[in-house]
Amino acid sequence: MINECEEHGYYRDEFCPVCGEKGKFVMSDYEVEKLGRTLAAILRHGKFGLEMNPQGFVNLRDIVEAVRATAPRMKWLGPHHIEALALTDPKGRYQVVGHKVRATYGHTVKLDLRLPTDDVPDFLYYPISPEVEEIIMEAGIMPVDRAMVHLSGTYRDALKAGSVRMDDVVVIAVDTKKCADAGFAIGKAAKSVYLCDRVPPECLSIAKDPDYKGDSY
Repeated sequence: MINECEEHGYYRDEFCPVCGEKGKFVMSDYEVEKLGRTLAAILRHGKFGLEMNPQGFVNLRDIVEAVRATAPRMKWLGPHHIEALALTDPKGRYQVVGHKVRATYGHTVKLDLRLPTDDVPDFLYYPISPEVEEIIMEAGIMPVDRAMVHLSGTYRDALKAGSVRMDDVVVIAVDTKKCADAGFAIGKAAKSVYLCDRVPPECLSIAKDPDYKGDSY
């Protein structure tokens, strides 16, 4: 659930993690999940055809009006509900600026996100199946079901992401400096998610499990 503390703002718990006070109810777990799915459809995939600027931002009021008009069970929705979800999302999937909000990653529509490219780690990681390992190592990484290549900040994050859709996972290490030098800058989208238009093959190597005999990148 999401509650709101008068002093410390929105949080996802029963009691404020800062002061321990019981805050004002904002949304139940069910409502958070429902709104999250709806926001993803709008901000990542362009559902409802709302006006979206080149950086992916959509007006909060436009979202509220569109959702209320098409989902009778969400007549309760207001701009503050969207802000509460975005600001407390544990994965940093949304960004609110003024009266607008955007998804930080996962887009299937092409955008100019203008993500920060400083402080990118030397190596990022990408999960693949063993069946495509040879192809990827020869051709590089291209977007598949999303508009940009999504890279993970750690080996473990990549392994976890790959395990959702693959029984066996090979984790690829991406040399970010080589990638940038090749003309494909990498931007930080969320806490452990980085985006790139594509990754050339010369930037790739097979990653080693950092927990295996102490080897790591």
